[in-house]
Amino acid sequence: MSDFNVREVLERHGADVYELHAKTMNPQFVRMLRTIGFDRRWARAIGAHLYDDEGNRYLDWLGGFGMYNVGRSNPRVAAALRQALELDLPGKLALGINPLGSALAEELLKRGPASLGRVLFSSSGTEAVEAAIKIGRTATGRTRVVSVERGFHGLTLGSLSASGDPAFSERFQPLLPGFSRVPFNDLDALEAELRAEDVAMFIVEPIVGHGAFLPQPGYLEGAQALCRRYGTLFCVDEVQTGFGRTGKLFALEHWGLEPDVVTMAKSLSGGYVPVGATLFSAKAFDTVFDSMEHSMAHGSTYQPNDLAMVAGLATLRELDSAGLVERSAQMGQLLLERTLPLVERHDIVRDVRGLGLMWAIELGEPEGGSRTFRLLERMQPALVSQLVVVPLFTEHRVLSQVAGHGLNVIKGLPPLVLSEEDVDWFVTALDATLTEARKLPAATAKFALQAARAGVRR
Repeated sequence: MSDFNVREVLERHGADVYELHAKTMNPQFVRMLRTIGFDRRWARAIGAHLYDDEGNRYLDWLGGFGMYNVGRSNPRVAAALRQALELDLPGKLALGINPLGSALAEELLKRGPASLGRVLFSSSGTEAVEAAIKIGRTATGRTRVVSVERGFHGLTLGSLSASGDPAFSERFQPLLPGFSRVPFNDLDALEAELRAEDVAMFIVEPIVGHGAFLPQPGYLEGAQALCRRYGTLFCVDEVQTGFGRTGKLFALEHWGLEPDVVTMAKSLSGGYVPVGATLFSAKAFDTVFDSMEHSMAHGSTYQPNDLAMVAGLATLRELDSAGLVERSAQMGQLLLERTLPLVERHDIVRDVRGLGLMWAIELGEPEGGSRTFRLLERMQPALVSQLVVVPLFTEHRVLSQVAGHGLNVIKGLPPLVLSEEDVDWFVTALDATLTEARKLPAATAKFALQAARAGVRR
C-alpha cells in the first residue's frame, strides 16, 4: 500500500480546481470569483504574501479574515505541530484531562482581564459565541440577548440571531426568539433595553468588524457600567480584534474593560488548526457547572484537542517573542499616517480609520458625480468600493475586501508581520487606484455594470 501523498493530490487537481469546486461544493462562489477576476490558482503563502502558480507575489491585505496574525506558514507554529504529531499523544480522552488544554487555558487567563477565571474551548468563533449565549442565559436565569446593529458574531443559528446585518440573516428566518439590537455608540438605547432587568447578556465587538467602526469615547466603559447596574453579563467579542490585531493583545485593553465573558478564535489557531475559546467569570461559569451531574453541561467533540492546543500555545509564544503586538501598533500608526492624507487628496474618500492593523477606508460618490456612478449605486449599493478592490488585486496584486454588505468601506486585516515596504506597496497601489476609480474609465465601468447585473454579493 503506497503512502498518501499530498503533493500528488495538489498536482492532480490544481489545474481544474475551480471547475471541481463548482461541481462539488459552491458553484456560485466560483462564479463570483471569476466575475471580479479573483480566480487565481494559489501555490503557496509566506508571512504577509501569497504566490500564484505563475510565481507572482501578492500582498495579503485580507489575512484570511484576520486569521493569520502571526503570518501565513509561520515556521515556529508549524514546527510545534510537527513535534506534537511525532509524540503519539493520546488525543481526545473524553473522560480524562488533556494537559495541553489546561496549559493554554492558563496562558489565556494570565493574559486576559482579572474578571475572567474559566475557559471553554471550541473549534470556531461562532461556536465560542454559542457557548457564551448558552452559558450566559443559564447563569443569569434570563433569556434575552442584546447586541448592536451591523455587529457580526457568526453564522450558526444562535450567533446569527445576535448578528446585526440583515444581509446574512434575512433569508434564514425565523431566528431564535429573545434577541434584539441597538445602535452602536448609543448608551441611551442600550439602557432602554436593559432597564427591565430581563437581559441575560449584552454582546459587542469592541470595533464593529463590518465597517471597522470604532467606539466613541466612553461608550464601551458606559456599556459595561450599565450591564453591572442591571445585572446583565457584559460580553466582548474579540474573535477578530484579539491577539494583537489592534495594537494590544486584546482590544478591550484600550478601554480598561473587565467583562464577564470574552469570545475569541481566528488567530489563536496560528492559521493552522481550528480553535476557539470562550472565557467566563468564575461566578457565571460555576453557576452553570455547579455539580458533578452538570460537569459536562457544555463541550465540543474535538476540543480541547492536542493540535489545536499546541497551535494556540505556539501562537501566543510567537506573538510574545516576535513582538508582534507592538509591531501591530507601530505599523498601524504608520499606515494611518500614510493613508489619512487620502481624504484630502481624493474626493471619493470620506474617511480613513483604524486601530493597530485593523484599518478601513470609506468611499462615496465623487463631488459632481456622474450619472454612471449614481446608476451603479442604484443597481448595486456600495459598488464604488468594488471599483477599488478589483483593480487593487488585478493591477497591483493586493488582496483586499469590501467590509460589509451595502457599505462603501474597504477593510484591511493584514498579518502582523507586515513590513514598512508592504505598507508602501499598499499605499502606492491604493493612491493610484483611487485616482483611476474617480475617472471611471470605460473598462472599469463595463466591469461594474457586469458585476451589478450578475448580482455580486461581496
